[in-house]
Amino acid sequence: MTFSNFKKAYVWQYPVRIFHWLNAICIVVLCITGFIIADPPAIMSNKGAYEQFWFGWIRMIHFIAAYLFILAMILRVYWALSKSVNQFASWRAFIPFLSRKGWIKIWYTVKREMLLQTPKKTDVDTEVVGHNPIAIMSYVLMFFLALVMIATGFALYEPNASWFLPKMFKWVVPLLGNDYNVRLIHHLTMWVFILFSIVHIYLVFFTDWQEGRGEASAMLSGFKFVPEDRIKENNA
Repeated sequence: MTFSNFKKAYVWQYPVRIFHWLNAICIVVLCITGFIIADPPAIMSNKGAYEQFWFGWIRMIHFIAAYLFILAMILRVYWALSKSVNQFASWRAFIPFLSRKGWIKIWYTVKREMLLQTPKKTDVDTEVVGHNPIAIMSYVLMFFLALVMIATGFALYEPNASWFLPKMFKWVVPLLGNDYNVRLIHHLTMWVFILFSIVHIYLVFFTDWQEGRGEASAMLSGFKFVPEDRIKENNA
């Protein structure tokens, strides 16, 4: 299908963009502080231990970023269920693809963006305005991995915590066997987030270069260039 007329469409609303960038900042801060907590550097100083608290600050920054990360997730779920959300960020856009049409879109996206092929035209419209099928599947997966990070993180924090929220995850350590397994899963899941972020950034800029519709800038402005006859259609 060939499109000739494009129009600037408001795709990503303010809450979606705020969630995206808050989430991105939190992940960066959590990864950096997490590496330091896992393998703290030996900092030589003539000050006494009571005069310096740098590692305590690192842990506090890690915890603050973790709570903001959780808050962003809660707000994103709330917005997906909100009546004010548009079709591109609604929970309906994240329903797993079980139809033939959905799988054709998935395979089309794989060939175009991952295998760098020029897919043949099919009888199913493959034009996507919001998230493409591969992005949707990856976001759903990362959402569940985020829950794993939250559960294992609070489980590690629980022995030193003084309030009820971390105590709610006391069951995680017995479930996984011991603290070492919990820490290992927490660490490996962090690497999945890092690899996902690298691939995500690459695909955003690659798609923007390939299609020239403002994919990269859309998460700042909210606008993308969309075929006129697709603006009012659902992207699922």
